Amino acid sequence: MPRAEKVREIVREKYGEIAREAGGAGCCGPADSDPGCGCGCGPDAFHEAYDHLAGYSPDADLGLGCGVPTESAGIREGDTVLDLGSGAGNDAFVARAIVGAGGRVIGVDMTPEMIARARANAAKLGHANVEFRLGEIEHLPVADGSVDVVISNCVLNLVPDKKRAFAEIHRVMKPAGRFCISDIVVEGTLPEALRRDAEMIAGCVAGASRREDYLRLMEEAGFAGIEIAASREIDLPDELLRPSLDPDALRSFRESGSSIRSVTVVGRK
Repeated sequence: MPRAEKVREIVREKYGEIAREAGGAGCCGPADSDPGCGCGCGPDAFHEAYDHLAGYSPDADLGLGCGVPTESAGIREGDTVLDLGSGAGNDAFVARAIVGAGGRVIGVDMTPEMIARARANAAKLGHANVEFRLGEIEHLPVADGSVDVVISNCVLNLVPDKKRAFAEIHRVMKPAGRFCISDIVVEGTLPEALRRDAEMIAGCVAGASRREDYLRLMEEAGFAGIEIAASREIDLPDELLRPSLDPDALRSFRESGSSIRSVTVVGRK
């Protein structure tokens, strides 16, 4: 199986499992590990608090984000907002509270179980102007030039073809449209063994791009005004890395000074 398809299979299986369960497994690991983050890096190590935001629904918050993109996206009343990798609807429902009854929110996710859960949450909340579509970010089921704002939260690191993903984001945005993406990036270099590990792929680590490459892909897609609105280092404890790295590789990684960061990036078409 080609690597891109293998990555999609790993991600779809893991996030389908999370959607079927009660939640609580964070972005970086299996549900039977530590609570919150789920991978030994401490509760909610990636996730940030949402409960102070209008539109927040606990049932839609599976602890899978690594930022709060709605806070820096410049969303306005009446906007059409596209949420990439919308999961159970957490960011979509917060965005809906900002756009109001005259706006619209579209969520896209490639995991059928997540789409079903998000649609059930929307129906329960009575949100008629929020819809969820099954699809891949590299092939968005969204019309050209139809979106005012694109948001995404800890998802693009999971996408095998990031160049195609950013081209698709550019395609669906209106002229002068805006984006705000929270994601995981690498400062330095990740060991190849870490990049091959299935749990690290599903856990938002193995698929992370180098920060400079990530920003360059945005520029090449045609975006301007690209800025990092927020950034913080993510701690990866040794016990998380040992299944992937032998002692020498782990020591070399630590001595290299490389790190994983959560960043929130903004820009415009």
